[in-house]
Amino acid sequence: MDEKNINETTDTPETIKEDVQKPVKEPQSKRSASILPLLFAAIIVAGCGYWFWKTEEAKKAALSRPEQVVPVVVSDMLVKPTDFPLTLEYTGQTKGYKEAEVRAQVSGVLKSKEYKEGQPVKAGQVLFRIDPAPYSAALSRNRANLRQAKVRMDIAKIEFDRISSLYSKNAVSKNEFDNAQASYKASIAEVDSAKAAVRQAQIDLDWTVVRAPISGLSSKEVRSVGNLVTLDAQGSLLTTIIQADPIYVDFAVPADEHRMLEILRSAGYMKTAKEGITVKVALGDGTVYDKTGKIDFQDQTVDPATADIKSRAIFENPGNKLYPGQFVRVYIDGNYIHNVINVPLRSVIQTSSGPIVYVLDESNIPSVRNIKIIKTIKNTCLIQEGLAEGERIIVDGVAKVLPGKAVKIAEKQPQESAAAVKTDGEKPAE
Repeated sequence: MDEKNINETTDTPETIKEDVQKPVKEPQSKRSASILPLLFAAIIVAGCGYWFWKTEEAKKAALSRPEQVVPVVVSDMLVKPTDFPLTLEYTGQTKGYKEAEVRAQVSGVLKSKEYKEGQPVKAGQVLFRIDPAPYSAALSRNRANLRQAKVRMDIAKIEFDRISSLYSKNAVSKNEFDNAQASYKASIAEVDSAKAAVRQAQIDLDWTVVRAPISGLSSKEVRSVGNLVTLDAQGSLLTTIIQADPIYVDFAVPADEHRMLEILRSAGYMKTAKEGITVKVALGDGTVYDKTGKIDFQDQTVDPATADIKSRAIFENPGNKLYPGQFVRVYIDGNYIHNVINVPLRSVIQTSSGPIVYVLDESNIPSVRNIKIIKTIKNTCLIQEGLAEGERIIVDGVAKVLPGKAVKIAEKQPQESAAAVKTDGEKPAE
């Protein structure tokens, strides 16, 4: 190979150096792609910094502003004295007006039962029959004894008359006369004894027919037909009869409550309406019995076992709608507390110094007022001291009230809206 060709194909070191030092130009799109992430990161950092700055400024502004307290929303009421009706409620139990145990008066085998158990019976109605044969025989025997006694009495009478005639003529001695007279009197006594035996035998025979002593509801038989009836306490009971019209309702008044009521009455707080005291009862399902009763008995002593005073009311019970023995709620009306201020129980706060309420002034600023309660009845407190007519108290929202801090009075609901709401979901009457 000649030198010319070698020079053409081989670059000189200077040529190679020039080529290396010459910068290579990159494309425009590749440079733009490398700048965008940096730009986005810068924008995010700037936004976060601005947000942090604004937050700190808002906190400083909030701390520099005075605190604004939102007033508590409450409801109020105007107090005034009224006559407060007093309804007393107790637990009672019905009891038959008359309750009779039907017992056998004579012993013997029970021959028949002539009533339907559980059905009403009339006084004098035949219920049972006891085997009368032994008593019929005893009656016949005693009647025969009576006839014999009468014959002996007649003979003694004839003898006495004869001796008396002779004695009047001094034909017999005084001793014979006395003996004749004594024999005649003894025969009379024997006849009387025989008559009594006949009457007793007749009574025993009549008692073999067991009749209802009173009218009422019959109970289940205790002795069935064919059993031997005896005269002891256990063996003589045949059934029971209960008269349920009218019907009694027994109830008990706690002794402490009775004492408090008497104190209120003697102090002039409690009075009785002109119509007097009336009693109503409600059954277990809440149904109120349609008849009104009256109290006919109240004990004057306290039962030491229960610390109660036993009381009783009487009701008419046509058709035996009330059954003897069932439990009822007893409501006594007719008493009232005269001219007293009453407030809802929820408006009263119990404290260590006694019950208090919040009284509002003209600017709706509450202040604490101590009160004295006469009696608490369900959800109402009767006030003796502490409140005057025309003052306003807080009823709802007392737990959030601060004394001396003004409150906001809630708007009262229209009466029409309140009247349309029924407790049991009933629609208002049209």
